[in-house]
Amino acid sequence: MGSRLRVNPDKLFEVFAEVAKPQQDGEEPFILQQYPPDYDDKDVLNNIAKFAFPCKSNTSQVDQFTFVLTDLESNYRFGYCRHGTGAQTCLCIVSCLPWFEVFYKMLNFLAEIINRTDNNDLMPFLKAAYGYQVPTPEEPVTIVAGQDMFNFTAPDPTLLPSIPASRNLTEYYNAVDTNNMMRVFASMLHERRIIVTSKKLSRITACIHASEALLYPMHWQHLFIPVLPAHLLDYVSAPMPYLIGIHTSLMERVQSNRMELGDAVIVDADKNEVHTEHEDLEALPEDVTEKVKNSMMESGDAISKAFLQALVRLIGGYRDALKFRPDAPITFDRDSFVQSRSSQSMQAFLENMLHLQIFQQFINGRLELLNSGEGFHDLFEIESIKYADRLGTQSKYKEWLSKQGRKLKAGGKDIITDWKERAAPMMSTAVQSVSFFSLLIGRHARLVGQSVAVTHPRIPHG
Repeated sequence: MGSRLRVNPDKLFEVFAEVAKPQQDGEEPFILQQYPPDYDDKDVLNNIAKFAFPCKSNTSQVDQFTFVLTDLESNYRFGYCRHGTGAQTCLCIVSCLPWFEVFYKMLNFLAEIINRTDNNDLMPFLKAAYGYQVPTPEEPVTIVAGQDMFNFTAPDPTLLPSIPASRNLTEYYNAVDTNNMMRVFASMLHERRIIVTSKKLSRITACIHASEALLYPMHWQHLFIPVLPAHLLDYVSAPMPYLIGIHTSLMERVQSNRMELGDAVIVDADKNEVHTEHEDLEALPEDVTEKVKNSMMESGDAISKAFLQALVRLIGGYRDALKFRPDAPITFDRDSFVQSRSSQSMQAFLENMLHLQIFQQFINGRLELLNSGEGFHDLFEIESIKYADRLGTQSKYKEWLSKQGRKLKAGGKDIITDWKERAAPMMSTAVQSVSFFSLLIGRHARLVGQSVAVTHPRIPHG
């Protein structure tokens, strides 16, 4: 559904590398050691060396950051990096898993091994970790190699980021105030060219990854470079939407060379400033922005929930735009989507949403899951149903479900009866509605047996 994560990776990580820092101008960083030793993807190895030291910096304290590489299938590889205090090398782990806390912890563990006076060989532990099967969500893991023991719990991808558990969200929240977080959010909903800058690499990439996560259930579909190395600096002149992180030292170079930034949105995470010539935040319906502001002072996952609720209010009405016809795949109707919200300001905003690639990918993903018979069940759907109940618009679904339940049979049983018998009795009303909705539409799709159809042209990738 627009996510750029690889499905079911078979390893905890793809490769580890220790990269030497350049000592003089003109020198390039290079890899001192790697695991597996026979890993031979030259493009990845070359990029590790360049992204490990994206700019000149003197590390006065430990700095951990994450770069992103894109594979041939447009899936993300995450490069988790650690600069030690005054260290001349960078430890880097490349993985397809977006497990920031786990791999930052693992990098600290590897640094402890290296800094020992004896028994400081990393390879036994790396071999044990490399061979470990990817655990299921919330599964406790212990990796043992000789005297070394590393523990972690596998993250649950269905949970929203929370403070302080999510390092990215915590650092973003500490660096940027509520109003500016909303300005960045609004800029992303308009698919702007966005630059985040700071003198700390950890702050840059945390802000980038956290702001992208707050788009859930949508995903950024354009150029995504959490930390931009010097050799790619020309990317800031790209005419398409992007989300890019740039170290302060390189940002000074961008401005002194008068590179074409045009109307790019500049987020200074050190000064808590957002520089933009757009009025994207003002374009958001007032009731949406007020709801977010009122929820941002709470702890835990309240921030993530606030932005999720904003998107529920904005695009949760997509469910009213799904069209079900006999012997035809489920489709999405643009006009019905705009009319799903009553206020003029909301409808004007939804008109613009129809032209965004992040929204196009979201709708195409939902339709694909429904028409394949797979269905879906996530927090966004649960919250959308709750909101629809409060608005009194859920009756449309209840009417349709009632009709379909009498039409479609499962082994001679009414579909509704069949589902109720199998549903867990402890599920909430909202969860039941989502599960039943997905199950029933999926059954409809399997009976039809046709591919996804969209009633509007898809916008080309930028």
